[in-house]
Amino acid sequence: MRIGIPKGLLYCKYHPFFETFFSALGAEIVTSGDTNKNIMDMGVKTCVDEACLPLKIFHGHVNSIKDKCDYMVIPRIMSICKHEYICPKFCGLPEMIKNSISGLPMISSEPIYLQKETQALKWCLSTGSVITNKKSKIKKAFQLGQKALAHHKTGLYEPNNNLTIMLAGHPYILYDEFLNMGVVEKLRAKKIGIITEEFADNSMLEEQVKKLIKKPFWTFQRKLYGAASSFYHQRKINGIIYLSSFACGVDSIIIDLIRFKVGQFPMLILKLDEHTGEAGLDTRLEAFTDMLERRNVHESHHSSHGKCVYSGEDPV
Repeated sequence: MRIGIPKGLLYCKYHPFFETFFSALGAEIVTSGDTNKNIMDMGVKTCVDEACLPLKIFHGHVNSIKDKCDYMVIPRIMSICKHEYICPKFCGLPEMIKNSISGLPMISSEPIYLQKETQALKWCLSTGSVITNKKSKIKKAFQLGQKALAHHKTGLYEPNNNLTIMLAGHPYILYDEFLNMGVVEKLRAKKIGIITEEFADNSMLEEQVKKLIKKPFWTFQRKLYGAASSFYHQRKINGIIYLSSFACGVDSIIIDLIRFKVGQFPMLILKLDEHTGEAGLDTRLEAFTDMLERRNVHESHHSSHGKCVYSGEDPV
């Protein structure tokens, strides 16, 4: 059996698990290619207009392999941490795909809860039964998938003694070079250090989150807020660049919480959608980094944690 796995949304974090699990069951893995303009255009044509860009791109990935597989994994990931959830669009992702794209093979629709191993195993027993009825084989494949996931790490830790920024945003934006228009390579070319939330001290992160009146119940947003606050207080960064998808309601809340927390600390928000022009991103990125470099060289007596230099939201 050929199992299709679209390279969109949380593929960047969980693909070792899915690919190892289905391979261990004897399936042939079919993945879509890296995100490109053709995939984006296919997604824009089939997805509802109100959806965010990552969701539209996921539709494009599904379109690109729907005729090449017998069964497709559409991850309805509900929760990763206890009492927390992720983007609500994940909850209805299989229904969105079925209603937007015709000619689909069989698709997975079982909810995935990753809070406990037993919950993840429940999904594997249900989905794995499409390939085999042997529960022992499914359980063994599950364990292999768990081991592969444990060895998979995401995140960027490339600090620079002169200038380092926190690159914030959902993982499926940060680690998709086409979606973020190569912002990581652009920063590297400027020799600017990069840190992402995965490298924040967890105890410090949780300490910052506890200071909020109400704890965020969106997992990625809680981590982004806690990490940004931690890096700011520990003076590990000179600024924050937040990559946000247009129409992301959850981002709009967390971005304001981070702004309120860091005050006049330099922060740049780049909104991304299918109409984004790379020249616009380059201009804003260059202006922001040039400002940070000038402060570092000519105004080193001014702390980045004090007087405001730049804080704003730039739609690209």
